[in-house]
Amino acid sequence: MKLDTMMEAIEVLARERGVAVDTILDAFANALVAAYKRSPGAAEEARVTIDPESGEVMVYAQELDEDGNVIDEWEDTPEGEAFGRIAAQSFKQVMQFKLREAKRELVYEMYEGREGDLVTGIVQQVDYRSVILDLGDAEAILPGSERIPFERLERGNRVKALILEVRNEPKGAQIVVSRSHPDLVRRLLELEVPELTDGTIEIVNIAREPGHRSKIAVISHDPNVDPKGACVGARGSRVRQVVNELRGEKVDVVQWREDVAQFIAEALGPAKVKEVRIDEEEKKAEVIVSEHQLSLAIGKEGQNARLAARLSGYKVDIRSDVEPVVEDEDAVAEGEAPVEDAAVPTEETPPDVIDDEDAVDAPAGAGVAVTDESE
Repeated sequence: MKLDTMMEAIEVLARERGVAVDTILDAFANALVAAYKRSPGAAEEARVTIDPESGEVMVYAQELDEDGNVIDEWEDTPEGEAFGRIAAQSFKQVMQFKLREAKRELVYEMYEGREGDLVTGIVQQVDYRSVILDLGDAEAILPGSERIPFERLERGNRVKALILEVRNEPKGAQIVVSRSHPDLVRRLLELEVPELTDGTIEIVNIAREPGHRSKIAVISHDPNVDPKGACVGARGSRVRQVVNELRGEKVDVVQWREDVAQFIAEALGPAKVKEVRIDEEEKKAEVIVSEHQLSLAIGKEGQNARLAARLSGYKVDIRSDVEPVVEDEDAVAEGEAPVEDAAVPTEETPPDVIDDEDAVDAPAGAGVAVTDESE
């Protein structure tokens, strides 16, 4: 049996579906076997061969023993309208199954080992449990636990996400992505900063509270390149692209320093630090700031101090330089010790202007101790 136009049709189908020609030939052979076994007078078993060059199809009927072994085989050529109809129905069913199976395998092979890569998808479905993203050649699932808190995603939105895991499930490859992982900030910044991709600048660490703020520590391997300036860009153009993708999440870039005290002081920006005392044995940093900088250093609900602790790996204890003065020991026991009035800035020594919505009110002499909670 020879099908003159079969190979041409198969090649077209293979291109349209993005699968190998051999996959379709295998599906076609299986369909012909199924059709043969359903035709009148067919043998117990059969096998089909297809010449990929000529498209010639050969059907071999088989006789099996009690153990299922082939004891006899001969060429058979089923004819008739019934066989053709049955063959067409079988081919359609087997082909659909084989194409789905091939597509699943193809998707898995495309994304296998790509954990940590950045992908762009279009939001297809949103519910309280997860978001489905269309990646073009596959679908990805964004679990609720990996979403940015309070981020509103709607159908049709184009977003970037980080591949967390690629699983080969019975129903197909499952690609799990995240928008809350710290490495998403890393990948987004790499898109904007060529010095990161060529190795001139390196990201040493990232501390992130998704939807609120991220702090990134960077170092330059070229003394002529300012790592912070390269990442921020002219007038903040580079880092602004990252902020926009993260829907307004603040991103602070800090230059990595060998001097831990200096690094922690810079990591607490935008607050201005007066002094940092390091206890290497306890991995602790005592930070002294002026009273009017205390709330800014601590940050809203302690966020600024918490991120600095995660970024540095040190416990950060922030204190004001205004300490209470006890005048009467008996008053201490009664909780009535007077406190020396805080210094009031004069016109000659104006205070630093605090212009940060993350600042919180803190009483004179107050302090906060923050540990890296990620450990």
